[in-house]
Amino acid sequence: MAKIPAPANQIMPPILSVEYCLYARKSSEDDERQAMSIDSQIKEMTDLASREGFFIKEIRRESHSAKESGQRPVFKKLLEDIRDGMFTGILSWAPDRLSRNAGDLGMVVDLMDQGKLQQIKTFSQSFSNNPNEKFLLMILCSQAKLENDQKGINVKRGIRAKCEMGWRPGMPPIGYYNRAFAGVKDIVIDPDRGHIVAEMFERVARDGDSGRTLKKWLDTCLTTRTGKQVTLSQIYLMLKNPFYYGEFEYPIGGGNWYKGAYKPLITRDIFDQVQKQLIVPKKSKWGGKTFTFKELFKCASCRSLVIGEDRYRKRKYNEPRYHIYYHCTRQKKYGCPEPYITEEKLIKQILRYINFMYMAHPQLFELNNFLKYSMGEYKKMRDEILWAQDINPDNKPINLMDYANYAFRNGTMQEKREITNVLKRQLYIHNETVTSLPLI
Repeated sequence: MAKIPAPANQIMPPILSVEYCLYARKSSEDDERQAMSIDSQIKEMTDLASREGFFIKEIRRESHSAKESGQRPVFKKLLEDIRDGMFTGILSWAPDRLSRNAGDLGMVVDLMDQGKLQQIKTFSQSFSNNPNEKFLLMILCSQAKLENDQKGINVKRGIRAKCEMGWRPGMPPIGYYNRAFAGVKDIVIDPDRGHIVAEMFERVARDGDSGRTLKKWLDTCLTTRTGKQVTLSQIYLMLKNPFYYGEFEYPIGGGNWYKGAYKPLITRDIFDQVQKQLIVPKKSKWGGKTFTFKELFKCASCRSLVIGEDRYRKRKYNEPRYHIYYHCTRQKKYGCPEPYITEEKLIKQILRYINFMYMAHPQLFELNNFLKYSMGEYKKMRDEILWAQDINPDNKPINLMDYANYAFRNGTMQEKREITNVLKRQLYIHNETVTSLPLI
């Protein structure tokens, strides 16, 4: 039977073209650790698009690991844009550039099921909303996850073996350095700094030197590996580090302790004496003690000032426990019902309030020069710690809340006061809660 041609005036259905986003990713900024750099991926895929006639609407780059779900801001935004109809296809060097975890892979497949993601094109393969092709995509991404998991297990096993041999991975603290000789690695005492660190512990244990007294002395004789002066927070971290008497925990907070194969700088007895000095409260006359949050808060019920008070609470079987409390002065209302609040609970409430305001109204936060400088010092210290653990600090940016959590644990009184007053508004305490609104 002869084929009947379509009438000349009949409108044929249009052929929908795929609008691609070229997505290029690598795990870190170190090109030498990557099979292909981002620039190489983009060149190869743009050449492929040119040969195949693909329309690249936009190119997006990202330097993040794909091991954990939802941790890549560029990729997350890409999925949102596909959901909104901005793109209908993805160009990428290989499937593992898109996902190495089940969560992100599930979102990609879901978009294909909805018909919003029509095509995924890699250098050697193509995936569409076809059961076989989607199944192959899931297999390839799952294979990448398996490789990651196995690599992680092997790395952890190697690290555990090193720890059991007495060698802590990463950079040792000030006073030691890693040595490699004839293929053998070990940890040795730094001849320029080790004796100074040992004397620092002895001064605290023997004479009860404070952190600020130590800093004045250390500013004249001790620097970090980068030639900078040791900060007050670094001094306290050193004084609390059991590495110096020959033991270490790895990872920190993991509960696994190991005996070091290196020579200790101090004895366990000296370390224990120092820890006692760090927790012994300074005795002072009544009314003469300066409290961290003095005159920063008012009572929400009567608008009287909130003051601090320290006392020891007796315990039945153990030594008395030292506490700092804050309470209404009751100057404007005798018998004000507002309860006492401990300094520990007050700090938690301050962090809760600042976090809420930071999420809701970030435009209200203007850091003064002191806070900018203090945050800069904290970042330097944090970056040094991360580099010692082979972690790129650029992949873990800090914000005000990160610094606030650190400062309320280890910062100076001025840092705590400046953070509390960062919004430049009067704060109140009501029923053990921080608020910006009084009741009257």
